[in-house]
Amino acid sequence: MIVSLIITLVVFGLVWWLVGMLPLPSPVAQIVRVLFIIMLILILLSAFGILPGGYVPQFKL
Repeated sequence: MIVSLIITLVVFGLVWWLVGMLPLPSPVAQIVRVLFIIMLILILLSAFGILPGGYVPQFKL
């Protein structure tokens, strides 16, 4: 489970880095950054079972 979460977060980080390398205008870059932060929060909340999510393995606390 932990390995799956780590792989998911590494892939998410790589996609975030690649999108950050794109030459986007300033307002669009801010919107994209906020969307990525929201997606990261949703991934972490679904991993800990707070929000339902089928794409991330859940930790049983």
